[in-house]
Amino acid sequence: MGLGSYIARRLLLLIPTLIGVSLLVFAIITLLPPTRRAVLFLPDKPKPGDIERIIEVYGLNQPVWVQYVNWLNEVLRGNLGWSETAGTTVFKAIVERIPATAEIVLYTVPLIIFFGIKLGVISAVNRDKLPDHVTRGLSILGTSLPSFWVGLVLIAVFYAALGWFPPGRLSWDAFNYVTMSKDWRSYTGLITIDALLNGQLWIFADAIRHLVLPVTTLTIINVATLSRVTRSSMLEVLNKTYVTLARVKGLRESQVIDKHAQRNALIPVITLSGLLAGGMLTGLVITETVFSFPGIGNYAAAAAINLDIPAVVGYALFCAIVFVFTNLIVDILYGYVDPRIRLG
Repeated sequence: MGLGSYIARRLLLLIPTLIGVSLLVFAIITLLPPTRRAVLFLPDKPKPGDIERIIEVYGLNQPVWVQYVNWLNEVLRGNLGWSETAGTTVFKAIVERIPATAEIVLYTVPLIIFFGIKLGVISAVNRDKLPDHVTRGLSILGTSLPSFWVGLVLIAVFYAALGWFPPGRLSWDAFNYVTMSKDWRSYTGLITIDALLNGQLWIFADAIRHLVLPVTTLTIINVATLSRVTRSSMLEVLNKTYVTLARVKGLRESQVIDKHAQRNALIPVITLSGLLAGGMLTGLVITETVFSFPGIGNYAAAAAINLDIPAVVGYALFCAIVFVFTNLIVDILYGYVDPRIRLG
């Protein structure tokens, strides 16, 4: 089976998975009575007759399977209800906040993968030596530190004490320019990229300053986990016969590590990297809250505090969809790295 056929098969398997996700989310919604669910579609306090009208329009008094079909139809049209927290529809609130979270992920994931793999390989190659002990110690330290504590320490040092890297997404002047200037064009929603496309380097520099602390926090926490997985995988591969054979043939150690060992140790690393990226895309609840970053995670936290049920349900559905497609990408990368998987 070729790579194209393998990808097509994985795409077909998405259909029952997405249906299962929608059924699970809908089952949670049906725990609410029809009158309470009707209120979720109203932007203001209900007037006399509004609830009865909503129940009739959306079929909330119909059999469960009819309600599911109606609800799924509304979801596919982007109607997830009204969010009191955002003062707009849930769909619009999520779409508006995705770029902020995606911008953090854009700069964080490459750093995590690069340093996680690099440190893990160094640790495995130098097993039980000083580099291994240092790397393992840092990994244990990074894994044990809560992200909110790391974030607060970084804010205390680099913002409160030194004034270098402020929280939020933009400074006041940059925010006013981005939101009010007629010269600004939003192409992607990612401030750093849009700033370069608009030729506004000062906006780019300002956005980078605000990204430094959240990106550093997430990198410190997640590099520790990825490096430990990489080390374990590399140690297993280094004991394989083909690695020993490569050394017997007289290949340089760097060639043995890079071409023979490291590539074959990437399978579990790809899995964890995909899960990390998917988890970040679904919202960095703690990190975004600590740094007042207006992303999906910050919105989800505020919605939970305000008991904003449509927003929480919409966020849960968004998370499920992101993880389903993340797993798809991971499976495709599996097939690329190890052809035996798609041929099996």
